[in-house]
Amino acid sequence: MSEKNPGATLRQVRLLLFLSLFCVSAIAGLATELRKKPSPNVFLITIDTLRADHLHCYGYSRNQTPALDSLAADGVRFSQAFTPSPITNISHATILTGLLPNVHGVTDFARPLSATHQTWAEILKTNGYQTAAFIGAVILDSRSLAPGFNRGFAYYDNFPERPSSKTRWNRLERRGMTVVQHAEEWLDVPTLSARFVWVHLYDPHDPYKPPAPFPQTYDGEVAYADSALGEFLAHLKKRNLYENSIVIVVGDHGEGLGDHHEDTHGIFLYDSTTHVPLIIKLPSEIHGNVAVNEQVRTTDILPTVLDALGIEPPSSLSGSSLMPMVTGKQVTERTALGVTDYPLRFGWAPLRSVRSDGFKFIDAPRPEFYDLRSDPGELNNKYEPWNPIVQHLRALVAQAKIRPNTENLSGRITQNTLDELTALGYFGATDAGSTTSVSEPSLLPDPKDHIQEQNLMHLAMVAEEDSRFRDARLALRKALRINPDSYIALRQLSAIELHDHEYAEAETHLKHMRSIHPDDAAAAYSEGVALDKLGHLRSAREALETSLRLNPDQVAVRLLLGDICLSSKDPQAATSQFGAVLQLQPQNVQAQLGIIRTSLAEGDASAALDRLVPLSAENVGNPEVYEVLAQTYRRLGKRDLAAQAEKHAILLRKHQ
Repeated sequence: MSEKNPGATLRQVRLLLFLSLFCVSAIAGLATELRKKPSPNVFLITIDTLRADHLHCYGYSRNQTPALDSLAADGVRFSQAFTPSPITNISHATILTGLLPNVHGVTDFARPLSATHQTWAEILKTNGYQTAAFIGAVILDSRSLAPGFNRGFAYYDNFPERPSSKTRWNRLERRGMTVVQHAEEWLDVPTLSARFVWVHLYDPHDPYKPPAPFPQTYDGEVAYADSALGEFLAHLKKRNLYENSIVIVVGDHGEGLGDHHEDTHGIFLYDSTTHVPLIIKLPSEIHGNVAVNEQVRTTDILPTVLDALGIEPPSSLSGSSLMPMVTGKQVTERTALGVTDYPLRFGWAPLRSVRSDGFKFIDAPRPEFYDLRSDPGELNNKYEPWNPIVQHLRALVAQAKIRPNTENLSGRITQNTLDELTALGYFGATDAGSTTSVSEPSLLPDPKDHIQEQNLMHLAMVAEEDSRFRDARLALRKALRINPDSYIALRQLSAIELHDHEYAEAETHLKHMRSIHPDDAAAAYSEGVALDKLGHLRSAREALETSLRLNPDQVAVRLLLGDICLSSKDPQAATSQFGAVLQLQPQNVQAQLGIIRTSLAEGDASAALDRLVPLSAENVGNPEVYEVLAQTYRRLGKRDLAAQAEKHAILLRKHQ
């Protein structure tokens, strides 16, 4: 054939040569791809309430933290890292977005994380990562106190809606080992994708109750959290997930521990609660055992990770990559801003701060200025309004435009969630005396003048959570000796007195509360409860009616008011209240029983029975239904049926 058509033969040879070269090139390319390392895994571990100066690798000699020490030996330890907020959900929102609080929108408990800004999880998910989050406390539950935090996470380990335990553990918080175990179980499922995992350890947060053998102290909690971290790192190594991974450990904020007279955190912006540890281990331990002593911020963490991964960061980030510092190409420190609106919950002024070039300015009713080079403990206030450094730092605070949050939290989240927030050691709802009506928050009292009062109220909250009501009362009475008009202390004490059936004392404190803030519907309701228990029905009715004028949609208030109207021989008013409840909650059993008792009071036992028969069939386990049924049968002269209903009610009461 070649003799007949030599041109065709030449074309065939060229084609075969081309195909051969193509195959060789393709195989070589495939081999190169196979030799490439997969994308690094990313593990973010946030440890709640962790002071940098209580870690061994940060120079603390009275506690051992071997897991953090080993990670610092493998990675980069930033000795001067700062958070913008001393509140858990706000500080975590900053870590997850690389944004300051006024930008990401989380400036209070239960404030949604703005959907206009991308999170770590969203960015890495779009780049092929599998994502999961494992939290240690309900304060980061995405269905209640941290809405929006689950964005981008394929799995977010929220708390059960109906926890099996009534104790603190697994209801409000999880032990660090439990959180780590959940994360390890998720990691044990094989995948070909790189992973981004956020693990949150809550343990160092008060109350300080680590498991044995760790001491019941703050340092004991830190040591326990370090042991949980050690377990997690060991699991990564066992699964060959450690070496080709970026591992970040950071504190969300610190703890006062009595510095500046602050026992816990949230009120002040001193370094005791804003200076946090930050350690970043890069893949293959490159840049291992490096210390960076320049000032950095938690807003810088996300851009650093994206830089290390070669992913383009969003343009709006408040921070910037730390990689130039790690490699020694840039040593310029970053200005650190601070913000806390938490004092507003007590009727005190919010605070703002800025830390730059070895100086710190705190914007407060009595401003503060510290030279941190000679005064690292922030003990010698050198504020002078004409000082040019003060003027420069004050301008930086003003430029940040971090406005105080004065929105009332009540009504936006459930009472159960507010109770959980209180049990965690935070005051849940903005009180009636808050700054919602104050045009200039700086005119409010300086938190420095009230910190002992706040410490005592916090101590009372922890004691009440532990059912140590006597200790709680003692703490609150001390607080009221400091400030007799402390609205929160009055509220806390009156609630304990109602719980302990000390109705006269409760009524005295509630009356004082209402004189301070007559527009508090909850206080009016509580006073109505106390007056009802004392038998002062007319005064109780007046207090409850006042509460309803302030907030008409209170079911509990209407039910109690209906009962009082019945006791006061006013069945028409009682029917009105029970009917209003049924408008709000058509299946409310208490309201239906109230209507039935009203029929009995009006002498219409037949109408009462007509309502009771279907109600008892639907509520076979409710003893109160059968008690009213027994009463109705007696009115109708049906003694045998009354006795049977009464017997059934007694049995149900015994088994409650």
